[in-house]
Amino acid sequence: MIDIVGTPVLIVVDIQGGSTPLDESRTEIPHMSGREGRRPKVAALIARCRELGVPVVFIQEVHKPDLIDIGRELDGAEGPHCIEGWNETELAPWLAPRPSEFVIRKRRYSAFFGTELEIVLKAYKADTLLLVGGLTDVCIHYTAVDAHQHDYRVRVIADCVGGSSERAHTAALEAIEYLQRDALVTSDGVNEWLDTLPAPAPAVLAAPAALSTPAGAGA
Repeated sequence: MIDIVGTPVLIVVDIQGGSTPLDESRTEIPHMSGREGRRPKVAALIARCRELGVPVVFIQEVHKPDLIDIGRELDGAEGPHCIEGWNETELAPWLAPRPSEFVIRKRRYSAFFGTELEIVLKAYKADTLLLVGGLTDVCIHYTAVDAHQHDYRVRVIADCVGGSSERAHTAALEAIEYLQRDALVTSDGVNEWLDTLPAPAPAVLAAPAALSTPAGAGA
């Protein structure tokens, strides 16, 4: 069984696209194949984590239409992407974040850089971060590195992440495992671990305190 230490948090990184078909998206980022095969595994993990009380945090990359906030991201292979106002920049609709769940918008590849993620993780008293989404060689990799440097344990669910290419995906996973020897896990392994958790107790709503009228107070 995989080793999950302390309190885990599931981080869903940049699963975007809105309702726009991939072949119609204006976001100029290469993707390896297999996205549709990964989707049910991610959806099942999110549902299972919610059922067992494991926090789920969603990450969304967003940039202004004039690209003033995109920095050096166009210096490499990627063209303009994740533009505010584009439907394809929205989270995939099947994720359906709940009102109680955090959706953190970022303007750089790492989910830690310039965001409130660290505040959220401290609130959850997180010890281990479970990462799914993409791209393995970009946002997953850089988020995993920053998590490592913030002293979190990292578990990248390898069959629930996808890279810009198969080669880049494999190389990024190897680099992450170099930092933490137990970093690479599978969805089956995580689900097996989740099966060991007790079901959370049903929430009990406290009855409202009775209102009393102070002595001498009139209606």
